[in-house]
Amino acid sequence: MDTTTAAVASDARSDAPASTPDVETLIATARRLRRDILEMTTHAGSGHPSSSMSAIDVIVALYSGGILRHNPQEPHDPDRDRFILSKGHASPALYAILAERGYFGHDLLRTLRQTGSPLEGHPNMRRLPGVEASTGSLGQGLSIGLGHALAGRIDGRSFHTYVMVGDGEVQEGQIWEALMSGAHLRADNLTLIVDHNQAQQSNILERVLDYRPLAEKLRAFHWHVEEIDGHDMPAILAALESVRQVKGQPQAIVAHTVKGKGVSFVEADWTYHGRAITKDDLQKALAELRD
Repeated sequence: MDTTTAAVASDARSDAPASTPDVETLIATARRLRRDILEMTTHAGSGHPSSSMSAIDVIVALYSGGILRHNPQEPHDPDRDRFILSKGHASPALYAILAERGYFGHDLLRTLRQTGSPLEGHPNMRRLPGVEASTGSLGQGLSIGLGHALAGRIDGRSFHTYVMVGDGEVQEGQIWEALMSGAHLRADNLTLIVDHNQAQQSNILERVLDYRPLAEKLRAFHWHVEEIDGHDMPAILAALESVRQVKGQPQAIVAHTVKGKGVSFVEADWTYHGRAITKDDLQKALAELRD
């Protein structure tokens, strides 16, 4: 563990996920973590707030909804489930949930992107507990996840691997190679989650390289597919529970989301993909996220 991380670990806010999720509690947690995302990126003066905000509901459901088998006290437990954030630029969402679940102290979030901080612009598994893969070069996460899943099969482990990708990286050829391989190898301990917010770094999806309809393509690649509203917590939980029951094929959840979900002026402007909200606008944004 990084020495900075170790120093603040006692400030962690939670332990393992509850066995029986309370939907209202999960919704409130996601709202609070949206505030964390905004505060840390604005304090850093850089980052990807809107991409993190579109993904946070699904991530909260995984980590705090009784889905992901994990233990912040034993982050390297060989039987833990794996979550790989392939869209590594959304690291603020991952850092927010890891702090929430107790992998390190909440105060560390304010060091995002600062020199010497383990909270780098993209996740670094060598510096931060709970990070399963160093990601950021888009398109690679699903291949990494497939490797985890196959290793678990070889080792006789029962863990499940989840990989979250973004719209822009689904345009990468390596994603489609991994889709073919995962189905061919019947990797039923692998779930792909697409944060389908329909925008990317340079523009909205339809103006760059529109691959929709996505679910039909994934089914044609022999994946079990479920489509959900990625901000509907009961629907998210139901889909995550459902895919764990699928045998003989990998699964994909296409989560229809909104970039910058929760803050109206961020939702309306896709260019917040790669720029932080200004300090002048931060209080206005936080006001929209108050309970």
